[in-house]
Amino acid sequence: MANAPVGSGEDAIRVLIVDDHELFRRGLQMVLEAETDIEVVGEASDGNEAILKAEETTPDVVLMDVRMPKRTGIEATRSIKDTLPSTKILMLTTSVEEGDLYEAIKAGATGYLLKEISIEEVADAVRAVQQGQSLISPSMASKLLNEFAAMVKRRDERTQVPGPRLTERELEVLKLVAKGLNNRDIGSELFISENTVKNHVRNILEKLHLHSRMEAVVYAVREKLLDIK
Repeated sequence: MANAPVGSGEDAIRVLIVDDHELFRRGLQMVLEAETDIEVVGEASDGNEAILKAEETTPDVVLMDVRMPKRTGIEATRSIKDTLPSTKILMLTTSVEEGDLYEAIKAGATGYLLKEISIEEVADAVRAVQQGQSLISPSMASKLLNEFAAMVKRRDERTQVPGPRLTERELEVLKLVAKGLNNRDIGSELFISENTVKNHVRNILEKLHLHSRMEAVVYAVREKLLDIK
């Protein structure tokens, strides 16, 4: 994997590593610190420590394990997003449980990757979520869709009120969000400003009662606006 162009310390992506296995933390730290555009600003071994370290270091991206002592990664994610809403949180875990996956996304996680990926791929994942992309391990995609579909079915059983309608422009933006494009690239694709894209994304999430771009991706797939191959 080629390193990204050299950037100044101020431009480096600030990363907090959270995992209860010290050897895994050390491996991640060594790999990420070899990248010229990434700076590891701290590490934590449990959910409570993760919250404290995040408040101290204000990272751009948190690599978060799910199953940890004292407080889970999902609970820590929820707390960190409350205090640092702009921080991206990428779950990096061995858990293949549908419940963990969906709860992590509801808590505000930008992605959910299994530790089966090579450690060298983590740096690219950090860059991707920092640029606004949503990541999920392919083996977990169907589980996410099944869990989301079950939730929608339960909601539909409670009420038959028609869902909100999106404008043509909002549908165009949603399709590009679902393809993983960030706001800048969406703006270039549709010949509109990045701020206009941000407004469209905010309106989409509000209309659909969703909490994140990841949930918007799931909605787009469920409504057959985009197929996951």
